[in-house]
Amino acid sequence: MPQPKHDLASLFNAASDLAGRTFAELAAQQGLRVPNDLRRDKGWVGQLLEGALGASAGSQALQDFPDLGVELKTIPLDANGKPLETTFVCTTPLIDIAGLNWESSNVRNKLQCVLWIPIDGRREIPLHQRTVGTAFLWQPSAAEEAQLRADWQEHMDKIALGQVEQITAHQGEVLQLRPKAANSRVLTDAIGPHGELIQTLPRGFYLKTQFTGQIIRTVFNI
Repeated sequence: MPQPKHDLASLFNAASDLAGRTFAELAAQQGLRVPNDLRRDKGWVGQLLEGALGASAGSQALQDFPDLGVELKTIPLDANGKPLETTFVCTTPLIDIAGLNWESSNVRNKLQCVLWIPIDGRREIPLHQRTVGTAFLWQPSAAEEAQLRADWQEHMDKIALGQVEQITAHQGEVLQLRPKAANSRVLTDAIGPHGELIQTLPRGFYLKTQFTGQIIRTVFNI
């Protein structure tokens, strides 16, 4: 297994070296089986690249490279360089949120420095033949952070007011909130409309595709 990277340049160089490699090659290096598709293995590509780069955080509420303050995000693109799906950021706190603010939020923590790795997301290409694209480092601009903060605050205000079940994926300019659970039987505590505890599906924060698409267009001059 690759060792964790101890400086940003080493991490970026290692990620850059993955460009053009197939998923089959990377899986073979780690002794992994390539699934036929991602319907039942949605996080497989992310785990594959985490393993290739020696990410250490696992499923903890930390960046993937906590010593460097860097989060790893894969982004599947179509033939025209457009993101094919929203990007999961982190799970959403639904109780004990008094005093939580944007500066100390996990969303801001996760997005303060992101190592993006584009991947071939074309479903007509067999998974084992798909390749890794050109990695790049990104930090939100002041304008981007303002957009993220405004959406985060709107969502958290509604959660605090017991309106979590009224939030839809259409809300939020760049950051959406939607259920994140393996199945509908997985429930968690949340604040109800009268301040009582209710049971609801876990929620996650996701970056909308128009936001990540703009990042891709800016970086690659598309």
